[in-house]
Amino acid sequence: MSAPLVEAYEAALFDLDGVVYLGPAPVEGAPEGIQELKRRGTQVGFVTNNAARRPQVVVDQLVGLGVPAELSDVVTSAQAGARMLAEQLPRGSKVLVVGTEALAAEVEQAGMVPVSTSEEEPVAVIQGYDPQMTWPRIDDACVALQRGATWFATNTDSTRPTDKGLVPGAGAQIAAVGYTVKVSPQVAGKPFPPLLQETMRRMGTEQAVFVGDRIDTDIMGAVAVGMDSLFVFTGAHGKHDLLQAGPEGRPTHIGYDLRALLQPARTVEVQAQVARCGDQEARLDQGAVQLAAIPSDREGQLDALWAVLNLVWANPGVTAEVVDQLSELP
Repeated sequence: MSAPLVEAYEAALFDLDGVVYLGPAPVEGAPEGIQELKRRGTQVGFVTNNAARRPQVVVDQLVGLGVPAELSDVVTSAQAGARMLAEQLPRGSKVLVVGTEALAAEVEQAGMVPVSTSEEEPVAVIQGYDPQMTWPRIDDACVALQRGATWFATNTDSTRPTDKGLVPGAGAQIAAVGYTVKVSPQVAGKPFPPLLQETMRRMGTEQAVFVGDRIDTDIMGAVAVGMDSLFVFTGAHGKHDLLQAGPEGRPTHIGYDLRALLQPARTVEVQAQVARCGDQEARLDQGAVQLAAIPSDREGQLDALWAVLNLVWANPGVTAEVVDQLSELP
């Protein structure tokens, strides 16, 4: 049997929402999978675009769900955003924090002075997700930016996956400011490089695989820093999102959930108008991709999808409605 996928890497880095947990509940198999990775000696890191919580709170949640984690394992977009401030602003600069207390704490730790109103004349604004955000605070951020403050954002996720479904994310709050001031912020979180660069710096590795459930943040973020990625189907995006992904959003691997790291990597062979993965074959016929058979099991459907995806990506403009028949995959 081939070696597990993870053996090709020093470290496995995980997005959290939609990969390790959904709201208050763990993703099925995530605790056991991460326990096994740590038992094998794989370095594990948890990387989140969510800037609303202190890293210790994230650790406490993970441990409470049965996921082994320590404070040094967690890197947030608030930490990466604070580093951006420290690299660009003089120590002691006033920064308007439009986010939670956790973001303000990281700003202060980076040597800046967090302030809560534009009347304190901040030289920068940093904005992050806050479930208690109010319109007056968004208004005040717009005022500070129009007075010349530099704009930073922790992340621009448009939505957040929860156990009840998708809800608006930081991007929705940030878009309200951007629509008003007609400029864009410097962004720390995925898909922009600072967060993953900060993670690799803290963990002391460049040979890592990133596991995520979103094309627009996780996979594009990994591609942006030259990191391999594993796309999983337990969160926000699914098979149709993969079909539509451009080169900047195509994962190195796919698996149903993070336990795919402990299984052999899927390999695909593409020859002209045919792609094969495992026992599955996809073939191009009159501009449409067809499957030789529709497997009934999930792993077989993942093989079939990987064959289809690689054939579609190699032949722009073809259609692949056959993926609708892969009913085990969202």
